[in-house]
Amino acid sequence: MKLYYAPGACSLSPHIVAREAGIPVELEKVDHKSKRTASGADYLQINPKGYVPALVLHTGELLTEGPAIVQYLADLKPERALAPANGTAARYRLQEMLGYINSELHKAYAPLFAPETSESTRVQREIGVRKLYTLLNQHLAQQEWLVGDSFSVADAYLFTVTNWANYVKLDLSEFPAVQAFQKRVAARPMVREALVAEGLVKAAA
Repeated sequence: MKLYYAPGACSLSPHIVAREAGIPVELEKVDHKSKRTASGADYLQINPKGYVPALVLHTGELLTEGPAIVQYLADLKPERALAPANGTAARYRLQEMLGYINSELHKAYAPLFAPETSESTRVQREIGVRKLYTLLNQHLAQQEWLVGDSFSVADAYLFTVTNWANYVKLDLSEFPAVQAFQKRVAARPMVREALVAEGLVKAAA
């Protein structure tokens, strides 16, 4: 399988999940601006949506949208317990959390990256993001992981999106449980491997 990604983008989430699941994937970097891949291909011809992630399956089919991709990968290796079994209440809780991160938190960060966003709009957007983190902080103050008692695909997604706070200079110090969560995830060996592979952190000497 091949995963199309951009360093640090939401594609980091399925990249982490693939490594946690022990699933080998070929990585191909995509340039957001030019829409060209590292091999010189026109990414829009591969994925007309134009954004990452996109996963080429063994069948040659293309699967897009991060929440769908991470669940697909988790289901390939159910023994790794990265997602509860389909049809269970726990699986719906996982999908509930993925939906919250995707439609609320992920979306809320977009204007903070845009240089054309006015300062007043940026302030309002940051207030909105903090409200979202208030709920997540309360949740993580009560349990170590987002869903159940072990690391799941939802944790990979929240870690990825929350990492963006560093790039938009959003201070999250008022959310200690979220900060502790970020440190827990970053300390996982497979997560670090993904960060190194994408050039986001340096490999250990």
